[in-house]
Amino acid sequence: MTLALDTAPRVGMVSLGCPKALVDSERILTQLRADGYALSGDYAGADVVIVNTCGFLDSAKAESLDAIGEAIAENGKVIVTGCMGHEADAIRARYPGVLAITGPQQYDDVVNAVRDAAPPVKSAYLDLIPDAGLKLTPRHYAYLKISEGCDHRCAFCIIPSLRGDLASRPPAAILREAAALVKGGAKEMLVIAQDTSAYGVDLRHAVSTLGGRELRAHITDLARELGALGAWLRLHYIYPYPHVDQLIGLMTEGLVLPYLDIPFQHASPSVLRAMRRPANDAKVLERIRRWRDAVPDLALRSTFVVGFPGETEADFQYLLDWLAEAQIDRAGCFKYEAVEGAAANALPGAVPEAVKEERWHRFMAAQSAISEQRLAMKVGRTLDVLIDEIDGDGGASGRSKYDAPEIDGQVHLRDAGGVAVGDIIPVLVEDADEADLFGVPA
Repeated sequence: MTLALDTAPRVGMVSLGCPKALVDSERILTQLRADGYALSGDYAGADVVIVNTCGFLDSAKAESLDAIGEAIAENGKVIVTGCMGHEADAIRARYPGVLAITGPQQYDDVVNAVRDAAPPVKSAYLDLIPDAGLKLTPRHYAYLKISEGCDHRCAFCIIPSLRGDLASRPPAAILREAAALVKGGAKEMLVIAQDTSAYGVDLRHAVSTLGGRELRAHITDLARELGALGAWLRLHYIYPYPHVDQLIGLMTEGLVLPYLDIPFQHASPSVLRAMRRPANDAKVLERIRRWRDAVPDLALRSTFVVGFPGETEADFQYLLDWLAEAQIDRAGCFKYEAVEGAAANALPGAVPEAVKEERWHRFMAAQSAISEQRLAMKVGRTLDVLIDEIDGDGGASGRSKYDAPEIDGQVHLRDAGGVAVGDIIPVLVEDADEADLFGVPA
């Protein structure tokens, strides 16, 4: 006798924005898969499409609106969620056919909207998901979100109004998820939050229990426990609080990768004060020197903003001089954009767009030269590389401990026959440019 199963409704997902939004998309898809839904990789095969939007900058909003329009044109049944969900009236004014609109982290509302649009088919044969949940990243690495929201009130940022104040997850819950990720094949975990180093402050560093052990809600304690699971542990969105020095100690023990992603945003004290950010640049330079004394191969990644209201040519030159001294390994740069609802909109001294553009090009030229010099120092060394992709001609590409996926460079290999995605192999670095390394399996 042949058992005939009803066809499960299929859900498509368009996920925009930062890795934190990507984790939200993964949680939504995990719940839908648990409900028996199948996933579609294209518009044509989907019964309904979810668009997870970004609303941080006007340019991101424009991209989100374009994505919604494309989904409606290609499929017709669209549910909108994410940070731009707070602007439901604007979305409906442009796309009145959207089925439902929810804000960030409103997972239940999204799932319920999908159920209304395409009722699920319940079956014990369909309601199966991996222990680690569904991921939108390759199997060998995963993002691990440890908190939501932010307590900072930076003048250019509206994240607290979109995602609320800091809300940390209990450490036991994070470690259970991390253990499932490693068991499922993750060789690298990328820890993310809006402010990773503030983890646990809202909980007053309360203790939770896992396996009979008490665990404190503190980034240092959490990083130590996560590092002991055996996968690479990479920390993103770190603010340079004093206790970050303790994370450097974990790097010397091999528990945390020698990599810090710190969004400095600027260096000029006057601009930082206008941004409502810490403005002691000299102390930061001193700490960077101490960190590199302890961990000589520490890689620093950061983001900066040029053209913030009131930024003078002297402020910008100060930033370039600071950058030369700090020797940031990788840096992204954004031209300031006014964001609806941000306090910076009321500041005087708007910088002309042409000046922003010119400063952006000067910043990127200076940073490219620094990155090229930093990468050239790795030529001749043997580095561990996590393989991300292989080709049919014996080549492969991956990342060293100093490179995060999507935002940093890659290590391109020749004569790499026999390696597989997810392998960690030693690689002799033979050459470098301003972005990538080139080498051969050692």
